[in-house]
Parts: sequence; C-alpha cells; structure tokens
Amino acid sequence: MTDRPNTRDVSPREDGWAVTRPGADRASAVLPTQAEAVARAKEILANDGGGELRVRGRNGQVREQNTVPPGRDPRRSRG
Repeated sequence: MTDRPNTRDVSPREDGWAVTRPGADRASAVLPTQAEAVARAKEILANDGGGELRVRGRNGQVREQNTVPPGRDPRRSRG
C-alpha cells in the first residue's frame, strides 16, 4: 500500500465526465453529466475506504474538493 491518500478526480472530456485516479492510464468511469460522475466517484471512494474527491472545471482547475468517509465502516449490532 502506498502512503499517498486515496484520491479521485472528476474532469470533463469530449464524451462526458471522467472519474480518474491521479496517474492512471484509464478512467474508472465516464458518465454523461458532472453530477453523475461526482456521485460515482463518491461511491468508489466510499467502497475503497474513503479519500479525497477533486472536481475540476472545464478549464482544468480544481474548483471543489471534498473528503469522502469510508463506506464499509464495521458496525457492531446486537442480534
């Protein structure tokens, strides 16, 4: 495992909005709208233990950054 934080970027492409991991060759997902891409990126991060989500505008600059909590947080329940 690396010491780099778990990060996903949402950025525009000609065919939609891409969800990518920095340094990856391929997108994890390409969706038609930015809102759908942000939702998918949050889902990926939550399932992967949480991390940072960066949303880039059409000019390529980061315009929003969010921390996504872990989605698989073990919960103790009686039963």
